Order: sequence, then structure tokens, then C-alpha cells
Amino acid sequence: MKHVFRALAMLFVLFGPYMAAAQDHRVMTVTRVPFSMEVDGEQTGFSMDLWDALAEDLGWTYSISRVDSFAEMLGAIETGEADAAIANISITSNRELVMDFTQPIFEAGLQIMTRADGGEVTIWSAILSKDMLLYIAGAFALLFGGGMLMWYFEKHHQEYFDMPARKAMFPAFWWALNLVVNGGFEERQPRSPLGRVFGVFLVISSLFLVSVFVARITAVLTVEAIQSNVSGIGDLYGKSIGTVANSTAADFLLRRDLSFADYANPGDLIEAFESGDIDAVVFDAPILAYYVNHEGRGVGRMVGPIFLPENYGIALPTSSPYADQINHSLLKLRENGTYDTIYRKWFGAK
Repeated sequence: MKHVFRALAMLFVLFGPYMAAAQDHRVMTVTRVPFSMEVDGEQTGFSMDLWDALAEDLGWTYSISRVDSFAEMLGAIETGEADAAIANISITSNRELVMDFTQPIFEAGLQIMTRADGGEVTIWSAILSKDMLLYIAGAFALLFGGGMLMWYFEKHHQEYFDMPARKAMFPAFWWALNLVVNGGFEERQPRSPLGRVFGVFLVISSLFLVSVFVARITAVLTVEAIQSNVSGIGDLYGKSIGTVANSTAADFLLRRDLSFADYANPGDLIEAFESGDIDAVVFDAPILAYYVNHEGRGVGRMVGPIFLPENYGIALPTSSPYADQINHSLLKLRENGTYDTIYRKWFGAK
């Protein structure tokens, strides 16, 4: 009897992993377009297509559990509740401490997305900016105040200003405006002593007023152009930035002391970007690129190079018995062209 139990134990040790391989595998995922999503009840996306090819090659059956967050998905791997997790899971040193990863399945990195029209600055956008509108309002107030002061000095000395204050508002403003633009009316020179002194002051000061106004428009145009031009991480300081909470992008922004708004998932992040709540998005390059080239066409644009290169992998519980089988199958899919076919389906030619 002992020999029978010993033989059964030996068979289990030798063939246990292969017996388990025939069982239904529980796979965790989270919605990350275009890597993993559910469309009309079908599991689709780059990662899901790749897993399906792996399972077919290995002769596995599997069930998909789609959760709402990365934390829930990876938590199931840490506790061993699931056999594998696949989406756009970055291979990081912190995650390697509590789980295992297969060889990389996708080379990625972080990138910046801003508005498609974010780099266009026109004379009207400069004039209609908050600062410029304040300067224009101030100029109008000075012209109106100067004209009314001249009316007060001249109302008893010339017919043009001989009217009540209520009726003199526009003629006085018009007189001051012509003084600044054309140098004044020859036939309406000030006649009172105070009016003449004030008129000379207005003529001289108008030269500086026009110069400052033109210089201010030029400065606003220059500043707006500089501030709207984002070409790298260094240009993000002072901008409103958004990313996904607890992501590698969030960790990177924290290390660079960049303030940002964090969102529960990419869907909420994109919604905030489209509504104008944030100026720029820092997140996984392939996800942003897919958005820009599909539903976000004309809304967002990719700027700058990919930074913080990272690899995506399939997450497995620590010491998973399936790691070698999956890695061997991944190599096989790369060699026979299956991987490239799946890649081209979702991202085009490399």
C-alpha cells in the first residue's frame, strides 16, 4: 500500500503542473483601451488577443474576470486568487517584490498629450486674454476720465464742451480718443489755462500710452506662445496635469515635484481632458496614441518623445507553475509571426 501512495505522489510531482494546465484558468483584467476591453460581450484588445493565442497554443481553457481597478486586479494576483493578470501591466521593481512577471509582451513608456490647438496663438486670443482685457478696460477708463476732465476745464470756454455732463460723456471721450490717435482737433484746442496745461500733458503722455499698449500686445503674444508650447516634461510646470491614480505616470510626476490631478481610470482622465479641466495628460504612450488617432482625433495631440521606457508583462502569483510554459509560448508566438499579426491589428506596423 505504501508503494501505491508513493507512486501516486511521484506522479503528482511529475505531472501535477500539466494536469493543472488542463484546468480552467482564472485570468484577471481591467479595461484599458486598446489593450483590454469588452465590446458587445466579447473580450477584445491587444492583450486579450495575445492571451487567447497563448491559451490556444498551450491547450488551456480560461475564464476572464474584469474588475474596475488595477489595485483589485493585482491584489488578486498577490493573494493567489487568480492564475494570471493581463492588460497594460508595467513591470516594476516594487511589483516584482510581491508577484512574478512573464517576459515582456509590449515595449511602452510615458508620453504627454495636450490639446490639438494648444500651440496656436493668434492676435485675437492675445487681445481677449484676461490680462489684455484688463489693460484695454484701463485704457478706456483713462480716455474717458481725461475727456471728462477736459470738459470740466473747457465747458465755459468753447462751444464743443458747452453741455451738461450727461450729454458730454461721449463727445469728451471722442475728443480724448482723437487726441491719442490723431493728435487732437486743430479747431478744438484748449482755451482755458488749466485746459491748455492738461492738453499738453495729454499729448505727451499719449505718445507713451500708445507705445506701451503696442508693446503689451506683443508681450502677451510672446508669453502666450511660450506658455502654450509644451514639448517636454520641463514645460509642464505651472500647467494643470492629469494622470491615473497609483500608476507609473503618477509615481514619475511625484518624483519630479509636478502637481497633478489623479483619476480613477483612463476614461475619467480623458473625460476631464475633453471638458477642459486639465491642460495636459501624462500617461502610457500607446493608450494616448490610440485615443489621439481614433475617438480623440482633432481633440488631442502627442508632444515630445516617449520617456521613462517600460515594459508590459503578464502578472503571475509568486512561484507560479505556469511561468515557464507561458514564456515558452510567448517566444513561439514571436517566432511564428502570431505576435506581429496581433500587434499590426491594433497598432499598425512597428
